[in-house]
Amino acid sequence: DAGSSVEEMEFNWDEYLEDTGATAAPHGSFKHVDTSLQNGFAPGMKLEVAVKSDQNTYWVATIITTCGQLLLLRYDGYGEDRKADFWCDILTADLHPIGWCEQNKKILKVPEGIKDKIPDQEEFLQRVLKGACSAPANLLEGLHRGKNPLDLIAPGSRLELQNLRDSLEAWIVNVVENVGGRLKLRYEGLEDSDKFDQWLFYLDPFLHQVGWAAQHGYSLQPPLAIRSLRSEADWQEILKKVKEEEEESSVPTDLFKDKPVIGVHSFSEGMKLEAVDPMAPFVISPATVLKVYNDKYFLIEIDDLRPERVSSQRYVCHVNSAGIFPVQWSLKNGLHLSPPPGYPGQDFDWADYLKQCGAEAAPQSCFPSLTSDHGFKENMKLEAVNPVDPEEVCIATVTKLKDSYLWLQLEGSKKPVPECIVSVESMNIFPVGWCETNGYQLRPPRKAIVNKQKKIAVVQPEKQILSSRTVHDGLKNQELNSSDSVVINGKYCCPKIYFNHRCFSGPYLNKGRIAELPQSVGPGNCVLVLKEVLTLLINAAYKPSRVLRELQLDEEAAWHGHGETLKAKYKGKSYRATVEVVRTADRVADFCRKTCIKLECCPNLFGPQMVLDKCSENCSVLTKTKYTHYYGKRKNKRIGRPPGGHSNLEVAMKKPNKRRKRRKHFFVHKKKRSSTSVDNTPAGSPQGSGAEEEDDQDESELSHSLAQDRDKRKRKLRTFSFSDDENKPPSPKDIKMEVAEKLQLDSNPLEWSVADVVRFLKSTDCAPLARIFLDQEIDGQALLLLTLPTVQECMDLKLGPAIKLCHHIERVKLAFYQQFAN
Repeated sequence: DAGSSVEEMEFNWDEYLEDTGATAAPHGSFKHVDTSLQNGFAPGMKLEVAVKSDQNTYWVATIITTCGQLLLLRYDGYGEDRKADFWCDILTADLHPIGWCEQNKKILKVPEGIKDKIPDQEEFLQRVLKGACSAPANLLEGLHRGKNPLDLIAPGSRLELQNLRDSLEAWIVNVVENVGGRLKLRYEGLEDSDKFDQWLFYLDPFLHQVGWAAQHGYSLQPPLAIRSLRSEADWQEILKKVKEEEEESSVPTDLFKDKPVIGVHSFSEGMKLEAVDPMAPFVISPATVLKVYNDKYFLIEIDDLRPERVSSQRYVCHVNSAGIFPVQWSLKNGLHLSPPPGYPGQDFDWADYLKQCGAEAAPQSCFPSLTSDHGFKENMKLEAVNPVDPEEVCIATVTKLKDSYLWLQLEGSKKPVPECIVSVESMNIFPVGWCETNGYQLRPPRKAIVNKQKKIAVVQPEKQILSSRTVHDGLKNQELNSSDSVVINGKYCCPKIYFNHRCFSGPYLNKGRIAELPQSVGPGNCVLVLKEVLTLLINAAYKPSRVLRELQLDEEAAWHGHGETLKAKYKGKSYRATVEVVRTADRVADFCRKTCIKLECCPNLFGPQMVLDKCSENCSVLTKTKYTHYYGKRKNKRIGRPPGGHSNLEVAMKKPNKRRKRRKHFFVHKKKRSSTSVDNTPAGSPQGSGAEEEDDQDESELSHSLAQDRDKRKRKLRTFSFSDDENKPPSPKDIKMEVAEKLQLDSNPLEWSVADVVRFLKSTDCAPLARIFLDQEIDGQALLLLTLPTVQECMDLKLGPAIKLCHHIERVKLAFYQQFAN
């Protein structure tokens, strides 16, 4: 009815997960979805690319990461320097496989930026290309250029499907629809009827390219269910037509290279086992190996002892088929085994049954080994195909787990369905958001929980999908810098995010909990993937509320991301805050790096690049104290001037009304917040728990420190004279000044910007500390106010580095006094 359609339109996964208190199953647990997103290119592959500054010359580049039709490249010779990384669109950029320049008499020439690093071009190329893997030529040139391999299975494409009742037969099927690799298939010859349509994922072991049956000695016959619908002559005519049109409708063979390989089985006819019928996967039943076709396939029948039965449940299996178990598997796992129809009594006993049938149990060695290392947990949510109606994809909840199997409760199906039993490797289950990303209708719960208030507060990600034509028109033949904001031609836009467990975890994150995180998350929708990553990081913190506050959106910053509400629990209290994430693939690497620096951990701790052996940041030598000097940001005692003046601090420190009733959720407050940002919290809300009190104290100190700094700036220029005790340089015992180090300044340091200060420091032996000055926005005026105690306290430096830094600050003060003060 009209009411339910409104509910369907308004269903939102984020709200649903929050309202049900559930979590989404990790993206990395759906291997078939991960495989479907690969574009044929892989990190580490090399190709020849036109040099941007001189389009007539080319140079060798390495693929850093891939995302749809975009490649992130780095010219060979830059080593670990990622500053020169750039994005290329495969459709428009001048890209070629290794060896193309030599074959086409084009010039390979070192780009200007690395000329001095490569004195001998020939020797360098021989070294870097030795044993290198070239990007596939067919994906860089010709009809398949720039296309996601999956997109080549277009409606009208033909494939061969093995008969699920007789594996030695196969028949041609037409692709009616391709939804993210899930194919709606129709038997050739039944163009006008959808009665026998089937849905299968393209990696299904029973699905093959046209010609497979002939190559492997299988007969090409229509299934018995449809054979009587046409005459034998008609079927032969259809086969002849297919062979004539084979080239037009064929699908590239290499598309199936990632299909599971079917091994050799050791089952014999008559063996007994336990099985789940794939057509009705609701119960576990006794079954029999009815027929062995060859060393790869065998036929299973669900046992039925009724003499009057008219049909049987039979299906073809192979050694890795899901839903087949050894005898007694149910009993060992505390599960119910459904006795065969017609079995006397309800207490089924395998020993008696085997004796009664005169059969043997299939030995344990016949069955695939089961694993529990899959990432699924009870109460997790996902999207799953309804086995009764494969057109439907429903919300599903994991209700139980045993080894490699999930029990799923489907919600929202047109007709109620019992709990389904599926393998964790099933190709009929998908991550949260898969339907939305692929433009397919997800069946929501019958009573979708809709909260209008929340819909205003939480902004949903906009669909940013462009056609390849739009991308082509917009990009022409230009290469893309890694900082360009580009939306790719594809529905998944975020590459896989790796957690590099060996990297330095910093002061906020618990090393042990980081080690327990999955190896990777994604790929998928940028907002959903990054939100999952940040949630995992928050939960891996010593104080989750503290990390949530560090990640919280700074409303004074303008970097055009997307606001997401994240939550943290600490000491029995719940906190929430708005965190900004990026929406397009080209900004993911930079976002991850900046977030790492914000959390004072290694910039490579998580991101689209996997750290294999040695981290490019050499973070293994750092301790939690040392690390702050290079990447850290001591926000609690900020030296630079805060934007917006002093009033924002006063508002942020207003005491909460103690008479008000405590809310269940606390909104995390930044140490520096604008008055508008504070208004997002209902009046009287507590501003934090005891875990946050230490920072309230810091905030007071910050206010006092800033007020002092502001007063100092109002003093006359003589403030910077060495006669002032406040600014007296360290004693000669601390710093030994030498005449030879006298500084000559080109400009007045009072007028220096933050960038000028950073530039000066980088010219000294204190260059590693320049990042702190940049982060704390220390301009020339603030620099001239710094003293040894201030530097030690506010920058958290040990005495040695602090003295070295103050030595250079005093040189600037002296030069200022001599050159500009009068």
